Amino acid sequence: MSNSGTLPIVTTDVAADVAPCCPPLAERPLSAEEAVRTAAMFKALGDPVRLRLFSLIASHEGGEACVCDISDVGVSQPTVSHHLKKLKEAGLLASERRGTWVYYRVEPSVVAALGQMLRQGAASGTGHTRP
Repeated sequence: MSNSGTLPIVTTDVAADVAPCCPPLAERPLSAEEAVRTAAMFKALGDPVRLRLFSLIASHEGGEACVCDISDVGVSQPTVSHHLKKLKEAGLLASERRGTWVYYRVEPSVVAALGQMLRQGAASGTGHTRP
């Protein structure tokens, strides 16, 4: 049950200033700052409940989901809110308050940067092998 009224939208982005994480792994070594920022994103996704919430939001029709539509993940509502906050702090989600509901959406530029970082690193074929 979602609220699709035309109430004023108030942006509540905590991580609005989060830049895409980092260059492709094969391009150059990560700086200390890039490594910290990127590790926070992967840490946020390293929790099964957070990964499930992230997936629910990313796959939801229209690319955004009301918290009321994604709260049934086997944990209490306060725990869902905690996990959503962690995903926002990591820069993976943005949110907007519409009336009494909060709508979440995946930050596409950040997710694309993470994917590009991994894709380029895996496909670079540097020739280095481990024994």
